[in-house]
Amino acid sequence: MPIADVSPGVSIAYETFGDPGDPAVLLVMGLGAQMLGWDEALCQELAGRGRYVIRYDNRDCGLSTRFDEHPVDVGQFMALVGAGEIAAASALVPYTIQEMADDGLNLLTALGIERAHVVGSSVGGMLAQVMAISRPERVLTLTSMMSSTGEPQYGKATPEAQAAIAAPRPADREGFIAAAERDLVWASRRYGDPAVLRDLAARSYDRAYYPAGVGHQLGAVTLGGSRADALRELKVPTLVIHGLDDTLIDPSGGKRTAELVPGAKLLLLPDMGHDRPRPLWPQLIGAIEAHTA
Repeated sequence: MPIADVSPGVSIAYETFGDPGDPAVLLVMGLGAQMLGWDEALCQELAGRGRYVIRYDNRDCGLSTRFDEHPVDVGQFMALVGAGEIAAASALVPYTIQEMADDGLNLLTALGIERAHVVGSSVGGMLAQVMAISRPERVLTLTSMMSSTGEPQYGKATPEAQAAIAAPRPADREGFIAAAERDLVWASRRYGDPAVLRDLAARSYDRAYYPAGVGHQLGAVTLGGSRADALRELKVPTLVIHGLDDTLIDPSGGKRTAELVPGAKLLLLPDMGHDRPRPLWPQLIGAIEAHTA
């Protein structure tokens, strides 16, 4: 697995698919999820459409740099945020959402790529938005998938989804794999498959089990705040994709994103939750291919 030094003290694990001479598509994954979340077959198919596909592990996830020396008490952090003590909350988190976004852009630099199409999923969509806002000259197009704007009134999770994501996962392999079925609460109602969830959990556990990084990333994203004003000024061609079955980030998050970004296209998909079920790949890949043409 290739690893690139992207800034002092931070190295990012990544994988590429396709011809480096083709237009680059950077795939950005969500909270605590390894690059494996971008299915290898999906990456290969997109590469087969004439794209140079790059997937990577965010910092504090997978095989990228871990911030073990900065443990975050998520309960304490959220209590401070709830009390409006932002400075104290910020002191608990070792990095910002901007630094997470910069990792992706710096990975492109390390690969000799000046500009790329950026596709982000969930929290990865938020990182992709930050990339486009902060460095629009480097982002050819933005695709924000199953994501939101940072405004708390949009993209809310249902109580059931909140409970599932907040519940600790067992530390042992078998328990961790079995607990993956909780994710069905936000998956496609039609295509959600517990076997697929268990398989991804097993491969993720075996590759790099590191639950502590989730708290770091959650802190960075929470403190990132609203991007509404910046999105109103965004000039990067934008596609917003959201599943109508999504209960983790309600479709209002995608609708609001498309509403704010001038000229944005909105694709709402029936039978898609907070996932990318294989039967919907033709629509997803086709939409990304057309948007990045």
